[in-house]
Amino acid sequence: MNDAAGHVHPTSTGGLILPYKGARPTIGRDVFIAPTATVIGNVTIGDGSNVWFNVLIRGDDHWIKIGERTNLQDGTVVHLSKDSAPTFIGSDITIGHGAIIHGCTLYDRCMIGIGAIVLDGAMVETGAIVGAGAVVPPGKRVPAGEMWAGCPAKKARDVRPEELRYIDRNAAHYRGLAGEYLKMRRALVSGM
Repeated sequence: MNDAAGHVHPTSTGGLILPYKGARPTIGRDVFIAPTATVIGNVTIGDGSNVWFNVLIRGDDHWIKIGERTNLQDGTVVHLSKDSAPTFIGSDITIGHGAIIHGCTLYDRCMIGIGAIVLDGAMVETGAIVGAGAVVPPGKRVPAGEMWAGCPAKKARDVRPEELRYIDRNAAHYRGLAGEYLKMRRALVSGM
């Protein structure tokens, strides 16, 4: 959370945090933002989420909201469409390395694979998986419990119970990893 002056919560530090046209990012408690990540403008990141190395979250022409305990892995880009498609990313989501999330909605507890692209107006429901390298076209809905793959993405099969458990385990793993990084950062800062 930001304080009254619009500063990032003291338990959530790191990265390049920039205002845009008076809109400042709002960063929750215990959020890990890697030193090479960039967060710009009208962006809200919920408590306990983690933003890894070389992630760009650019809320310049609309808003971006990221829920709690969500992890955006290295090289992910999150953007939106001017005036028409904000980006909503729910809680307990894993977004794989190098994904592009653009003007879409990701519901709680879904997973986006490495290098996947989810485009304007698309929706990925709870318990759905977008496979690595898949491209979800504008306006498509990935229903709960389905895995979509390919370009353009389409249903490949139903999500297996062990994959649903993996979504939860992976989100928890990244929360733990982020906690370790936050602890190291705080030790470095306090030792200076």
